[in-house]
Amino acid sequence: MELQIKATRPQSDFLTMGKRYRLFLSGYGGGKSETMVAAAMIDACRAPSSLVALYCPTYDLVRLITAPRLQARLTDHGVAHVYNKADNVIYTSSPSWGDFLMRTLDNPERIVGYESMTAHVDELDTLRAEHAKEAWNRVIARNRQQIKGYDVFNQASAYTTPEGFKFVYWRWVTAATSEYGMVQAPSYSNPFLPEGYLKSLRESYPAALADAYIEGQFVNLTTGTIFSSFDRERCGSDATAQDGELLLVGADFNVGQMAGVVYVRRDGDMHAVDEVVDAYDTPDMIRVLQSRYPGHKIAVYPDASGGSRKTVNASQSDLALLEQAGFSVRAPRKNPPVRDRIIAANRAFASGAVKVNAKRCPEFVRCLEQHAYDKNGEPDKSSGHDHLTDAGTYPVAYEMPVKKPTANVDFQFAL
Repeated sequence: MELQIKATRPQSDFLTMGKRYRLFLSGYGGGKSETMVAAAMIDACRAPSSLVALYCPTYDLVRLITAPRLQARLTDHGVAHVYNKADNVIYTSSPSWGDFLMRTLDNPERIVGYESMTAHVDELDTLRAEHAKEAWNRVIARNRQQIKGYDVFNQASAYTTPEGFKFVYWRWVTAATSEYGMVQAPSYSNPFLPEGYLKSLRESYPAALADAYIEGQFVNLTTGTIFSSFDRERCGSDATAQDGELLLVGADFNVGQMAGVVYVRRDGDMHAVDEVVDAYDTPDMIRVLQSRYPGHKIAVYPDASGGSRKTVNASQSDLALLEQAGFSVRAPRKNPPVRDRIIAANRAFASGAVKVNAKRCPEFVRCLEQHAYDKNGEPDKSSGHDHLTDAGTYPVAYEMPVKKPTANVDFQFAL
């Protein structure tokens, strides 16, 4: 049994590619997730008893996106199935179909104990380069299932938006062999994008990221400083805190190096008007803020992991200490991806939505100007510049998050 699929040109090129290791490199809205589901279904209907493996960076992505999307497509085409959530396996009831095993990439050591016929890896480039390399190698090592009576081609495929010159660039470009093949799919290759989608993307991201996230191209995202949109003159401010006004304080928890950046609102924009450098612990940070700003209401935007990390008093979390001091705490359940926080800050600096009083925040400005990436393309934590930049960008990411527009390719299947 075969599936016939109506797809875009890049998707068609990818789905018919005969390389052992395929890459679908796509801009946002270019159809990565639908392409992965389509490819996995094509594999599963080729051989009974086959095990088609699908991998995502986290279980949240497996259970909120991949599994529901795959179930929906199976239902659309009358393929009876059962989703075992405990094992993260979708079992099909058709004697001519295989099953779908779903696993995560967050702990590559757990990619053991099974053999897959084919493998499909989502958002591989969102991982650190070394992590992605280990995960990919473990995935293809498990991809060796053979089925008696069928000519099995153990193909492994990756689907991602480019995140600079990371593992995917190295594996499919720099170190590519004849077994590796790639298709690039710009966002506009999807004819079903909603009106204004591309315009919204360009408004949401700095120019270099827009090229990566729309064109599906490799773009150097780690050259120079991290906060490339910050300019002390263009982003300058002479604002100061006024009596009794609400203060928005970003806080980064590090014993002996507690850091804080104080913002106020001016005409809807955020202005950094003060900084706290090298406070000893959370109680010390609280004392500093209360002594400097008596009579002010204070909202703190901390590192979300402060709910479990403690800089003092093992029985109390940092967030609980802030609340007991009378501060309101504005923190997501978990920190956004570091890349998203950086994007939000660069966009805010570029648009003028965030400004900094350099006289009142000299260390924050210095860190914004000097914080760079390390050799692995991650924010450098060895220089000490990360404490204030983390503190200063938590409020920005919370108040001005990057929201990716959503769009899907309208795949049409026929049995």
